[in-house]
Amino acid sequence: MWGILVALLSGALMSVQGVFNTALTKQTSLWVSTGWVQISAFLVCIAAWLFTGRDKITDLARVDHKYILLGGVIGAFITVTVIQSMSSLGPARAAMLIVIAQLAVAYLIEVFGIFGVEKVGFEWRKLIGMAVAIAGIIIFKWETKS
Repeated sequence: MWGILVALLSGALMSVQGVFNTALTKQTSLWVSTGWVQISAFLVCIAAWLFTGRDKITDLARVDHKYILLGGVIGAFITVTVIQSMSSLGPARAAMLIVIAQLAVAYLIEVFGIFGVEKVGFEWRKLIGMAVAIAGIIIFKWETKS
């Protein structure tokens, strides 16, 4: 149950953050707002680290697969692409497409066991579920003429 609540909170926070970042970009610029988002996140992480245990930063040098250190780089591009998609599609449409892309990529990562994730078997019902979600986006986006 805890995982479900945290996932729902994460999704809600992503939508609010996307709206905030898009508004900030309109008043500054894409890379200024993205930089601010990353720097402010870094400062929050430093504060949390100072108050919650101070694990060794040098542990980063001993990470087995160095490519997993690219999360922050990917995070910067996530921020940029969320801002651009929300700006051009609006928050609801952008969020739906983002979630579908997350679901599809996450499922492929699991099916193929990419990045050290435990491999799972392919299931048609999951693919059908994704198709239903995509159909939902089409219905949501559908505009009627009045």
